[in-house]
Amino acid sequence: MTSMHGGDVAIVGASESTRLGTIPDMSVLELHVESALNALADAGLTPADVDGIANDVMPAYEVADMLGIRPRWLDGTSVGGCSFMLHVRHAASAIASGAANVVLITHGESGRSRVGTKPYVGDPSSLAGQFEHPYGALAPYSSFTLPVMGFLESRGMSRRDLAEVASAQRSWAERNPRALRQTPITVDEVLDAPPVAYPFTRDMCCVVTDGGGALVMMSAERAKDLPSANRAIYLLGSGESSESAIISQMDDLDSFGAFRRSSDEAFRTAGIERADVDHAMFYDAFAHLPLYMLEDTGFVGRGESGAFIREGHTRAGGSLPMNTNGGGLSYTHTGKYGMFAIQEAVRQLRGEAAAQVPDVEISFVQGVGMMFGAAGSLVLSNKEN
Repeated sequence: MTSMHGGDVAIVGASESTRLGTIPDMSVLELHVESALNALADAGLTPADVDGIANDVMPAYEVADMLGIRPRWLDGTSVGGCSFMLHVRHAASAIASGAANVVLITHGESGRSRVGTKPYVGDPSSLAGQFEHPYGALAPYSSFTLPVMGFLESRGMSRRDLAEVASAQRSWAERNPRALRQTPITVDEVLDAPPVAYPFTRDMCCVVTDGGGALVMMSAERAKDLPSANRAIYLLGSGESSESAIISQMDDLDSFGAFRRSSDEAFRTAGIERADVDHAMFYDAFAHLPLYMLEDTGFVGRGESGAFIREGHTRAGGSLPMNTNGGGLSYTHTGKYGMFAIQEAVRQLRGEAAAQVPDVEISFVQGVGMMFGAAGSLVLSNKEN
């Protein structure tokens, strides 16, 4: 009997849009479709093989119709940048239950060029519209300032610890020809970069790009019949959780409970320990997020994240190579980065990454959505459990 965890469900296709960065000649829908076709080709499949589809914001039925797919299972879960981690989890459940056989998960976003993108209009009736926007907390960089200052203060850490994250990420991007920012950067240069909103400077904030990505999933048993069977990546465990819709109402400003809950669930269902992980992808729209994630997902103790990165553990040759594509800070960030974190985990497990880590067998992916609103966690492996 197929289960949703333990390696019974596999990612058999994974690909990004052909271009990343500034793509003014493609709409959001076109980025979805191109990414989908690239991922299907990677799996050796066609749209006719797909009977399940998932994505966020862009209605799943629109993408399905453009591809000529008539699905029997759809998922439009939309919880911000970690939506795709939840889509993988939900797709695995659908495949295990028989609700779908082949699921296509797509992402496309014109974050820089804004082609085919609805204009952002704040909702004054929302919680944020009532309790945060009137005080100037209108954008992620201004909303994040409150928790990051609480985090640093509670641990005796400083802006230099944020700069260490950005510099470490860039060291990976230097080796990735698709990364938007590839120029080496020191900690002092990060601190001296133009200010955005205290404590953030420019290089502590994500890049803004256009692009897309897609995944194809099916049962591990069916995957064995594909010509690309030796490139299948297995889902060992997953988790999801949420908290308040607005940052000012987090349960704890200097720790995100949803990270703890989703990661605990992922490791429990995978049946592994943190020490078993060879590689990690931590959603890094801003430089403080990997610090939170290292602590809240249990890889280091409270207050130890800054020293962990400063000592080089997340760089090449470190004990936990992290964000090896350059992350949202240097690689790409279309507005919702989660798809790209999963893509890099798949590349590392396949041995196909631009900055390949040796001997990767287990990768852990942690996502965040709506600043500190939701979380999704995946444990992926190139070995069936």
